[in-house]
Amino acid sequence: MQKKYVSVGLMSGTSGDGVDASIISSNGLDQFEVIQDKYFEYDSSIYKEIHQIKNKIFNLNDLDKFSKELGALERKITLFHAKIIKELDKKNENLIIGFHGQTIYHNSQEKVSRQLGDANLLFQLTKKIIIFNFRKNDILNGGEGAPLAPIFHQLIAHQKKIKLPVCILNIGGISNITLIKDSTKSSGIFSKDIGPGNCLIDSWVRQNSNKKFDNDGKLAQLGNKNQIIFEQAQELYANRKNKNKVSFDTNDFDISFSRGLSLEDGASTITAFTASIIGETLSIIIKKNDINDILICGGGRKNKVLVQEISKYLTKKINIQSIDKYGVDGDFIESQAFAFLAIRSYKKLPISFPNTTNCKQATVGGDIIEN
Repeated sequence: MQKKYVSVGLMSGTSGDGVDASIISSNGLDQFEVIQDKYFEYDSSIYKEIHQIKNKIFNLNDLDKFSKELGALERKITLFHAKIIKELDKKNENLIIGFHGQTIYHNSQEKVSRQLGDANLLFQLTKKIIIFNFRKNDILNGGEGAPLAPIFHQLIAHQKKIKLPVCILNIGGISNITLIKDSTKSSGIFSKDIGPGNCLIDSWVRQNSNKKFDNDGKLAQLGNKNQIIFEQAQELYANRKNKNKVSFDTNDFDISFSRGLSLEDGASTITAFTASIIGETLSIIIKKNDINDILICGGGRKNKVLVQEISKYLTKKINIQSIDKYGVDGDFIESQAFAFLAIRSYKKLPISFPNTTNCKQATVGGDIIEN
């Protein structure tokens, strides 16, 4: 029998509004059990600083240019994570911590994926095993550094006995897909980022209101899509698109095309644009792979307008539904995934594969601090 480990996955996504934390028990192979899921919201100052600095980082030189600001924010984010671990660790267990940090810049072509989070400081504060830098080895091995959750998606399909083949669509800040044809072999999964998810909608809402996101797509529902601007945005995206990219950063996209629109019309137009990229790409993929079922996870699954718009682009009758139907909380799959990846990293097992990130060979991820 394989030894089971207890791990905490800490994930702060592109929304930058807080940290999803999940405690799981797993052998790092073919079994996991969720012990606890909890969301910890950043205070308003950290939230504002994340988005202010994110809007300044557009290239590698900017990381050096704003290094002092990044360092100060990194410390705040690390202290916040340390408080989470203290709160979750009621039993003073020998936990493994999967510390993803806050992505501030991701560009696999430059072989850089920068997450804010000081693993050494977190170790000093918690005295726990810290697994971090999950994307580094994959990028050094020729991969894109993302997506990293597919092997966990596969485990969910295996454990929940989900009918295969299936497509899991994760709509976070960036949208990505995992195709699962076999629930046990690493060769049975394929994944890639397919475009923006919530990032453009969230950015528009933040810049034009006092809200953080379009709750349930209500703003988009109140607005009207501007057809001319919508078509111009599609054309601009088509001309810029790099067909060889497997992973994206939120700064690969922008909302400048919606300048001048009302809050509601902008939300409607950007939602339609986002849905068109996701839907058109999905349609090609599911047709090539004979997929009949799409399970959606991530915050974007709650945006009813976005999901409805995506379905309009699917060229065959597809059963599209929330992954929650299978007793899985779609809000915490990413944090559960990084808890699982932390265990695999600790056991020196691969977390990425040529068919998930384009790396040259199966790659062990995560640096480890344990003493």
